[in-house]
Amino acid sequence: MSNRFTTQCTLFVSLLTTSILYGQVIPIETQQNALVLQTDASKRVGISYFGPRLQQTAEYGSIIKESRQQDENAGIFNSAYTPSGSWSLCEPAIRITHADGNTSLELQYQSHQTQKQDDNVSLTTVILKDPAYAVEVTLYYKTYAKENVVEQWSTIRNQEKGTITLHKYASANLYFVGKQFHLTHYHGGWAHEMNPEETQLKAGILSLDSKLGTRANLFQPPTFMLSFDKPASEEEGKVLLGTLGWSGNFKIDFETDTYNNLRLIAGINPHASEYPLTAGQEFKTPSFIYTYSDHGKGEASRNLHRWARKYRILDGEGSRLTLLNNWEATYFDFNEQKLTGLFADGKKLGVDLFLLDDGWFANKYPRNGDNAGLGDWKENAKKLPHGIGYLVKEAQKAGVKFGIWVEPEMVNPKSELYEKHPEWVIKQPARPEHYFRNQLVLDLSNPKVQDFVFGILDDLFTKNPDLAFIKWDCNAVIYNAHSEYLKSTKQAESKLYVDYVLGLYKVLERVRAKYPKVPMMLCSGGGGRVDYEALKYFTEFWPSDNTDPLERIFMQWEYSYFYPTIAHCDHVTDWGKQPLKYRTDVAMMGKMGYDIVVSKLDEKDLQFSQQSVAMYRSISDVVWHGDLYRMVNPRENDFASLMFVNGDKSRSVWFNYMVSSRFGAGSGRAVPLKGLDPKKKYALKEINLYPGTQSKITKEAVYTGDFLMTAGFNPAVNLNRTSVIIELTEVK
Repeated sequence: MSNRFTTQCTLFVSLLTTSILYGQVIPIETQQNALVLQTDASKRVGISYFGPRLQQTAEYGSIIKESRQQDENAGIFNSAYTPSGSWSLCEPAIRITHADGNTSLELQYQSHQTQKQDDNVSLTTVILKDPAYAVEVTLYYKTYAKENVVEQWSTIRNQEKGTITLHKYASANLYFVGKQFHLTHYHGGWAHEMNPEETQLKAGILSLDSKLGTRANLFQPPTFMLSFDKPASEEEGKVLLGTLGWSGNFKIDFETDTYNNLRLIAGINPHASEYPLTAGQEFKTPSFIYTYSDHGKGEASRNLHRWARKYRILDGEGSRLTLLNNWEATYFDFNEQKLTGLFADGKKLGVDLFLLDDGWFANKYPRNGDNAGLGDWKENAKKLPHGIGYLVKEAQKAGVKFGIWVEPEMVNPKSELYEKHPEWVIKQPARPEHYFRNQLVLDLSNPKVQDFVFGILDDLFTKNPDLAFIKWDCNAVIYNAHSEYLKSTKQAESKLYVDYVLGLYKVLERVRAKYPKVPMMLCSGGGGRVDYEALKYFTEFWPSDNTDPLERIFMQWEYSYFYPTIAHCDHVTDWGKQPLKYRTDVAMMGKMGYDIVVSKLDEKDLQFSQQSVAMYRSISDVVWHGDLYRMVNPRENDFASLMFVNGDKSRSVWFNYMVSSRFGAGSGRAVPLKGLDPKKKYALKEINLYPGTQSKITKEAVYTGDFLMTAGFNPAVNLNRTSVIIELTEVK
């Protein structure tokens, strides 16, 4: 009994048992998990349970009665949406100033309902109101049962006669009880994204945040893992994976209270972002998305992958195009003759599409470097005298599709757009301009700027209906935040950070309404803008400008916890010192593409690359849509090992990469595989061998799934075999 009690105390949320009148019990359930809300005698809504789902729903109401942890602060810590200025002493989820200047807020339960949207998706809404002021908050909990994912957001409605001001307006407020909490979060910079940092949460508040304006994931992404009681491993431990769907400033607070329990508040960063709501106006916060598993990080990440492919990423259950980018071959220095030659190289390589990168536009200030031309989206007549339409047709003649790079949110001071519309640029009039990659940000809070940005894409597609791909970049951050539009229309300039992102989404909605199927890559100076709200409009994202395959193994490993393989673009380039096979094999663990000079490949390298493109097509369905299992962590070992298994467990692709060059490094022992059917037999075959090399795996290698997952198999990865890909196929 003592063990059972200890386990319960790690998950049950404690309320003041001496003063609470147990009221409404609101269970929010997936197939395996539950979040339970409960009202008290003051009609406040708290979180009474978070953890594995109970078999009997009626028993959720009894959980609170079993708690003996006394809360002398009247149950304030476990609030489902903590108000500011009244009874709460904790970090608030919402802080407002009423129309009459009052800064206090109380939120009382009014009603709730759960609507089943289909066999898998349900939406629970909980309405809260201030008893003294006409302010209404609605909490939304959208559950995806099979995927065990919850999407949570809130709306705030001003029903007062005057304008109220939102100072803080979180998407989610959660409460957890446990012995310990261990947070894994990420940090980095350009070409150095997604470096994990693990810390045990102690008393006080730890905050993850961004104030970059245009991008969330440069220095710190809005993603994290939270382990309960002890750090979770791939297969063991209680862990929550969370992420905020917002492409701008965010803040996620982890507050350890006086009982060593944990409060989590996630949402838009309130920094310099007071948001006024006029009478009758409603504000919707972005989605906070999370999944919980009792069986480690691996299961939790597979939950998110299945959810993202089915419900969030554009065409997440579809296919992707393999492309050749011209950037490494030409940079800004190209003309029609060079490009048409590259089309032929793309066809020779076997890819689906040629992508023309930066440098194709602007005339008065030609885009021959990154210091001019942004904003002037007309073909450069000297480089491309026959225009984009000619290139699209020439690419089709060569047997490949044609795609193009744009950065429509940005402007160079050295541009015709800047000369014509300086009022469209975000900058402080009394301050020197401060540049990021020699550019400034256009003010997307301005509807005219939204029209302009949409018009860039619309004009390209209208004139070139066979245009097959867009790479949408966003390099600059917001310095000297000021909106001439908001000022001239007598709106609060503190809205800028929020309205910029909302303006971006309005543009993307228009693009997708008119061009719903065109694949688009989300890029932001590398992985600077990766989130699940932006990915509603994009088929894939660019994780980092650093394409050194050794570095990419570590980045792609960390990204893989939160985003499925079909979404991240991994390209073969000339970065790094590793051989072509290694670079190619690393790119194959994602959505593969090429940034190489095909004409410089020797005969064997070209033969290998052609073979690799064909091989990738044969395994891509498993890699894109299969379940990912991680076996050997590169941060803890000489090599990395991970595998993808298809839905019926009849096929798997297993990737292995050396990450150490020390003497004797490699797979000295068998690696137990994961995700297979123990009763099935599998044939193992090494694939993507470089021409002239032999596999060390015998062709007769057939084993049961039970053997492979228990005893394991040695991929024989070492300093002479630095990357090994093995295909497993069911033998019937």
